Parts: sequence; C-alpha cells; structure tokens
Amino acid sequence: MWIGFAEFDYRLGDVHSLKQKRSVVRPIVAELRRRFAVSAAEVGHLDMHRRAVIGTSVVAADRTHVVDVLDAVERSAADHPEVELLSVRRRIIYSEDL
Repeated sequence: MWIGFAEFDYRLGDVHSLKQKRSVVRPIVAELRRRFAVSAAEVGHLDMHRRAVIGTSVVAADRTHVVDVLDAVERSAADHPEVELLSVRRRIIYSEDL
C-alpha cells in the first residue's frame, strides 16, 4: 500500500476575518475532495485570517497512481486566483516502511 500526502501553504488575498477565510478555504477543500477523491482539510494557520494550510492524502495499491493523483491535486491547488500558493510539501511512503 502506498500513502501520499501534500500540504499546501496559502496566503489569502483580500481577507479580513476568519469568517471570510472560511468562505475562501472551504470551496477549495470541497473541490479537491470532489474532483480527486482524496482526503482534504484545513490543517494549519487556523487562527490566522490571511494564511491557510490545506492537507490532502491519498492511498493506492501502486506508487504511480499516488504520484499522478498528487500531481493533479497540486495543479488544481495552484489554480485559484483568489489565493497565492506559497509552498508545497509532499511525501510518499510505502506501508511496509513504517
């Protein structure tokens, strides 16, 4: 079993409250879940209104599929003009290496 995960660190645009932040972050998380069948959630900078970290993960039988899904998720995560993607951290592990 192969496990892949990625964290996307964003700077949000014209956001001045945590309520506005949720209105920007929530649709991005929902789109990632819907389009790619991955687990996704806001996982960092929870109390900062102009920053967000979204984490995603995928599990598959082969490494190639995990890489392909994470590549597609990363392209989609970067394609939101209302936010600036600052960095991406990604890791792929094999279950027997744990």
